[in-house]
Amino acid sequence: MHPTWRDVLTATRAQLGEDGVPRFPESGPSSTDGCRLFDLSHLGLIAVRGDDAADFLQGQLTNDIRELSETHVQWSSHCSQKGRMLASFLVIRAGDAFYLQLPAQRVPELLKRLRMFVLRSRVTLEDASDELVRIALTGDCAAVLLAKRGLPVPDQANGLALTDGLAVIRLSGHLPRLELIGPPDSMREHWEAFRGTATPSNADGWTLLDIRAGIPTVYNQTADAFVPQMANMQLIDGVSFNKGCYTGQEVVARMQYLGKLKRRMYLAELESDVPPQPGDGLVSASSASQQGSGWVVSASRTEDGRYELLAVVEINAAESGEVRLGEGGPLLRLKDPPYGFPAQAEP
Repeated sequence: MHPTWRDVLTATRAQLGEDGVPRFPESGPSSTDGCRLFDLSHLGLIAVRGDDAADFLQGQLTNDIRELSETHVQWSSHCSQKGRMLASFLVIRAGDAFYLQLPAQRVPELLKRLRMFVLRSRVTLEDASDELVRIALTGDCAAVLLAKRGLPVPDQANGLALTDGLAVIRLSGHLPRLELIGPPDSMREHWEAFRGTATPSNADGWTLLDIRAGIPTVYNQTADAFVPQMANMQLIDGVSFNKGCYTGQEVVARMQYLGKLKRRMYLAELESDVPPQPGDGLVSASSASQQGSGWVVSASRTEDGRYELLAVVEINAAESGEVRLGEGGPLLRLKDPPYGFPAQAEP
């Protein structure tokens, strides 16, 4: 009997030890230059199918589904009526299905939420997390290893290549990131082939790469907390402002055209004895907001006591130079995300 995908991962994790592979042993870009292999089982998939699938998603997501193609994926989100993100995800179109990739912990709630809007639409929404396997390669080796397996490699970030039931996606970042999605049998073969060259790494390492790329993730702790612009979704092409109506659209559009953006998302580093968690509050003496100075979006340890994170921060507080994790907590060292802030985003 051939080993199942779960058998393969169990064997891999046993070799890694109880705690798995360290995210990256040292901080700094040089520590991520190695060839690494990721199991992305911490991410779930929602499959959306049916004659009305495209129209249904167009009325529920912040981005324009019409811009998806067999060569292009997109970031998007689903908002509450208040215009705050309940989930953020990567959207992929493959064959007759749309797939939303997001943290596995958010899949049940998003499924429940989206099904509320189906009504008479000819559309089905299902948890496809066990139907398709997600793995990824990072580093300069990634394209070479895929080519050796006869797999196509997209040239641009958010590029997609479909072949023999597999999807290959190039994600943004300071080093090459290539994700593969496909059925368990073929993915098991690719995993075993890649593992001979690439070092298996864990979910925290993948989170760190998302952080360094400035990609926001909505977790259970931060659902319904951020208008998309607060998390820079418009800066990673995750919001369309000319697609028409969708749930929460009025609030999102008002923020873009009539409001004044008071918070946005920064990269940050800090030293802390307590690991920062999504939703943790930030404090600044210069803050004038009664809602708080900001919140942690996501965080990952780079070495003992050191963390990198994404944080939504009040712009005035960020410019004051003193933002802390909690009252009297460690100081955050803030910097712009890799894609920068456009001039019109300045207060």
